[in-house]
Amino acid sequence: MATAGRRRADASRLVCAACWLAALAGIAFLSSDGVRGIMVDLNVYRSGALTVLHGHDLYAMRTTTRLSFTYPPVSALLAVPLALVPLGAAKLAWVAMIYLPLAVAVWFGFRPLLVRAGRYAPAMAAALVCGCAFLFPIRQEIDLGQIDVFLLGLCLLDCVVPRPRWPRGALIGLATAIKLVPGVFVVYLLITGRRKAAAVAAMCFAAWTAVAFALEPRDSTAYWTSAIFHTRRLGGNGAAGNQSLRGMVLRALAPGPGATAVWLTLAAVAAVLGFAAARACWRRGNDMAGVVITGLLAALLSPVAWIHHFCWVVVAVGLIAGECRSWRRIALAAAFFCLFLTMLPAWGQTLLNLGRLPVVPGRLLEDSFGAAALILIAVLYRLRPTDQELLAWRPELGQESEAARPVVAQPSAEQPQT
Repeated sequence: MATAGRRRADASRLVCAACWLAALAGIAFLSSDGVRGIMVDLNVYRSGALTVLHGHDLYAMRTTTRLSFTYPPVSALLAVPLALVPLGAAKLAWVAMIYLPLAVAVWFGFRPLLVRAGRYAPAMAAALVCGCAFLFPIRQEIDLGQIDVFLLGLCLLDCVVPRPRWPRGALIGLATAIKLVPGVFVVYLLITGRRKAAAVAAMCFAAWTAVAFALEPRDSTAYWTSAIFHTRRLGGNGAAGNQSLRGMVLRALAPGPGATAVWLTLAAVAAVLGFAAARACWRRGNDMAGVVITGLLAALLSPVAWIHHFCWVVVAVGLIAGECRSWRRIALAAAFFCLFLTMLPAWGQTLLNLGRLPVVPGRLLEDSFGAAALILIAVLYRLRPTDQELLAWRPELGQESEAARPVVAQPSAEQPQT
């Protein structure tokens, strides 16, 4: 029996090692294009840091690809280490680091499946990390050198870690100081009754912003009084790459007061319904779904949300798949996974520009990722995870129930049992 158990353990280790070797080969193949390419957004971060180091105007600088710095000054200050090493080294380090928050997203999103895999969990994790790296939002993170998956990791850890070693809300405050979009998680903390954590997030955001004001008063003033309001600095807001509600409206209507009114109305409705769905999920004990809904809302409600802002789809697919015991849920998760593997918005824009597609189907393709995010919110709201899945996502619930279970006194040898 011991020999058979040892053989099974050796076989599982071989399978896990083989899966990780294959996954690393796939990751290396996928990352090679980004490392060899320009990584335009990483170049923006480094250029912003160099501008700060040389005392120049942060919001007047242009990169070699004519891009502006569009983030709060905190981002430029935190990017200084990237400016102190050669560009090639910065690319390699950045790409390697991207897989850390991606692994966090896979760990939490696919936790029930990993628990079910047992001794083969490392092999399953390798396959999932590699597979999710090929999703279009993650591919853009790698190719462009973007930061959104790091912000996902900060917000996810802050919301779902049972007993964090840091003040809950601190990571959300940092993420919001780096890029304003994660600020929606303060709303999520408030509507789920975590007012102390929301206050911590607000104070951390204010503290980081105050540090930036102390170190870069001119750039901080320029950002908060001027640059923050110029959405055109972010690029063409009506391009297919902008999958926010505003992007969809701008592609359907001519820019102007009417389009703005439509966008604000749609955003208000989506915010009310979306946050209500997130709170309902939290009340049912499915905090993970509430967090993912909030992450998707962050992209949809933003004036500009590029495709890489939708990296929350990694966690969403994991929640839908669960333990992979329901073929219906497996098919639904696979459908969303396959959709986000494609480049449908870019294909729709290209076909429309070439006149090879009528306007309506072309617009549907252009808006496909934003529309899919809205559908995902509805799916996550209606999702009813099993008790085992909820325990996998929140193992502390099982510990609490064990602690609350009454202790039954065992009869002693001297007492007759009836």
